[in-house]
Formats: sequence, structure tokens, C-alpha cells
Amino acid sequence: MRYLIAISTLVLAVVWAGSASAGGWATVGFEPLPDNTAVGASWKPKIFVKQHGVTPLEGLQPLVTINETTSGQSETFAARPTSEAGVYEADVVFPASGDWSVAIESGFGDSGVTYGPVTIGEGTGSDPGSFPALPIGAAVLAVALAVAGAFGLRRLRKLTPASQ
Repeated sequence: MRYLIAISTLVLAVVWAGSASAGGWATVGFEPLPDNTAVGASWKPKIFVKQHGVTPLEGLQPLVTINETTSGQSETFAARPTSEAGVYEADVVFPASGDWSVAIESGFGDSGVTYGPVTIGEGTGSDPGSFPALPIGAAVLAVALAVAGAFGLRRLRKLTPASQ
């Protein structure tokens, strides 16, 4: 009887260890963020899927789902493989302005990532072509005043007569 229990325990340990080491998870990442995306424009996120965070996974069908937080409107977009292993790309179009969350399912088990909300619409974010003149002007002025003050103190020390 002891022999049977020992063999059963050994078999269970081997089976359990084998399934535990097989793995079954992956990391999912994407870039760029959908900041400054206009309504109706195509956002093309690159989706990275790696088993155990290391090995690129091929042959998957990732899905990108966007959800508008106020209305509950939802859209799903299929991603397609790129020429790079484990990298997929989707053409995501935000149909309306508002605050949207982004969920990406890798197609490998339960691995996925959720981001947001991000504000989509006219006049959101900053215009990449605009120049932030006021903050930069204020910083330049502060540096110029600090340099002038330092030279002024140095000159004042030079003009002070030495006591004898």
C-alpha cells in the first residue's frame, strides 16, 4: 500500500510540475498612445505580444476594443500581423468625440491591457506644431535674471575696497 501511495504521489508531482512549467501567460504592450487623435482619423497602434514577457508570439489575432465612458458606445477592431515577429497593427477609428478607454486582448489566453480614458475630439491635447512661447519665455527670463544677478554680485565684490 505504501508503494502505491508513493508512486501515486510521484506521478501527481511530475504531472503538476509539467503543467506548471508549460506557462500560459503573455505580456501585451502597445505604442503610440491615442493622444491627439482626431475624430474619424485612423490611430494605428503597434501591439507587442510576448510569452513570459520575452518570446514574441506569432499567429495570434489580437483585438482592440474602444469604449466611450459616458455613452457606452463600443467598437472592436481586429489587428493584423506585421513583418516583425510578435508585433501586430490595427486601424482604430474613434467615431465620436469624448473620453474613450482602450482594451487590447492578445488572443493568447487572458492576456491583455487596458488604457484610458483618453479624450478624443476637436481641440484636445496640444498641437504638435505649436510652440509653447509663454513657458519657454518665462524660463529664459528667469535664467537671464539669475545670470545678471550673479554677475552683479561678483562685480560688487570686486568694487568693495579691502580693509587695511
